[in-house]
Amino acid sequence: MKHEVKKAEGNVSTVMQFVLLGFSDLSNLQGFLSGVFSIIYIIVIIGNSLIIILTRLDPALQKPMYFFLANFSLLEISYVTVTLPRMLVNLWTQDRSISLPECATQMCFFLMLGNTECFLLVVMAYDRYVAICNPLHYPLVMNQKMCVQLAVGAWIIDILVQIGQTAKVFSLHFCNCNQINHFFCDIPPIIKLACGDTSVHELSVYAVTMLFAAVPFMLILASYSKIISAILKLPTASGQAKAFSTCSSHLLVVVLFFGSATITYLRPKSYHSAGTDKLLSLFYTMLTPMFNPMIYSLRNKDVIAALRKLFLKK
Repeated sequence: MKHEVKKAEGNVSTVMQFVLLGFSDLSNLQGFLSGVFSIIYIIVIIGNSLIIILTRLDPALQKPMYFFLANFSLLEISYVTVTLPRMLVNLWTQDRSISLPECATQMCFFLMLGNTECFLLVVMAYDRYVAICNPLHYPLVMNQKMCVQLAVGAWIIDILVQIGQTAKVFSLHFCNCNQINHFFCDIPPIIKLACGDTSVHELSVYAVTMLFAAVPFMLILASYSKIISAILKLPTASGQAKAFSTCSSHLLVVVLFFGSATITYLRPKSYHSAGTDKLLSLFYTMLTPMFNPMIYSLRNKDVIAALRKLFLKK
């Protein structure tokens, strides 16, 4: 394995490539981890692809809620594909090196897709807010044009910011170590390798996290506070139960994703530990995308009915 580090002035080095340590400390479990992560990737691809197919084929799912769900499933496939295949190759070949451009590209796409997920969850919360709090205006407000605009906005809103964020991180000077104690190129473990004072870069990370994670999370909370208030005013218990069931799946995904991601990026550098960061990252990079299809299908009667029709036809 090559560890390319080009010497520069003083104690500063120009890193030509990094080494993703991943789970190399678990040397006896490399085969087991490879199998587990391969199964997770297959489940993510099949589960989310199935939701996309169902929302395209079944007339009962031709609604804004399922249009956004299809976008969310496509996002989850893309999000996992940025990190998991590379990690599987590292486990299979035991070659953990990654060039600086590859590392920067992986980080940039990971950040863009992660923030897209934040905004798409906001859009889905807004959809539920309009459906429950303003049901008579729902078809007018959430028309096809509006749905497309909201989805496209969620996908592209953060592209330039994340390109700039990635360029800023990789403009740092790195010390003699080029080993990233993580399974993909992420901001906290890379900043750890930088020489000198990185407080300005850390503040930049906090600012971007607040803008693209904390603000969306607050918007989701605001939407759900109004949703819950409207549900509690419904006259019948069955109506309340039905309304809660349409929101509970989305709310569960929000808690899983934002909880683990926010802890990862808002902690100070001194509080970051490699083991905790890797564990938290597993939640929002693999486990949440794997469970999303199950959460949305098992708790949604329309999706279950569409699944039955699909397999009965087969």
